Amino acid sequence: MARSALLNVMVQAALKAGKSLARDFGEVQNLQVSVKGPGDFVSQADFRAEKIVREELLKARPTYGFLGEESEEIKGTDGAHRWIVDPLDGTTNFLHGIPQFAVSIALERNGEIVAGVIFNPATDELYTSEKGGGAFLNDRRIRVGARKVLSDCVIGCGVPHLGRGQHGKFLVELRHVMNEVSGVRRMGAAALDLAYVAAGRLDGFWEAQLNAWDIAAGVLLIKEAGGFVSDMKGAQEMFENGTVLAGNEYIRKALEEVVNRPVPQT
Repeated sequence: MARSALLNVMVQAALKAGKSLARDFGEVQNLQVSVKGPGDFVSQADFRAEKIVREELLKARPTYGFLGEESEEIKGTDGAHRWIVDPLDGTTNFLHGIPQFAVSIALERNGEIVAGVIFNPATDELYTSEKGGGAFLNDRRIRVGARKVLSDCVIGCGVPHLGRGQHGKFLVELRHVMNEVSGVRRMGAAALDLAYVAAGRLDGFWEAQLNAWDIAAGVLLIKEAGGFVSDMKGAQEMFENGTVLAGNEYIRKALEEVVNRPVPQT
């Protein structure tokens, strides 16, 4: 596959940060048995990864803005371009030694995502996409799944955890989805969940309480893989309200109907 100069910059930044994370991940299990635990160590791993990504991207394009999870936003002088970065999506997985985490980098141009990279250093899987150029896993082109009915599908989701989200609302959504599908999976890294939809590993996905850096690269990846992405109400306001609903044309629409189904009256 041919990559643009900008996408190559993004890939190199993700790979370099991923190498740092892989090294730190190798130490996490050693820290699990300590009294203090690996929490502080993982926070530093996250910070180091973002510093690497930020330095690599801004070295290549110093006028671009930068929005990352671990640092204050840099506005940039360019005005049209902004990097959107999650240096460690799936922090809780990383903390517990679960190899389901990723570096996620997206490029926004005039309010539109035009390139995205998601890299899991634990599995050495690199997802890339550019607007109009398709979606790829390593060097293989990927497409969303072709299933058309929910009963055949495995659907991914995010589960609100301690102190975040509307637990009761989610449990209603989950009950409705469970009654319609072949299986539900919660894997703990939204960027990778969206990449899995793009690759056809998951047939659909929904989650609320997300930030731009959680979903920016994955949204483009799915669209370039022939899929459809919306917020929970079917609109294109994912970044404004922090919700996402994804799948192919049929499954995204069916999933939207199910997760918004009213609570039955007793």
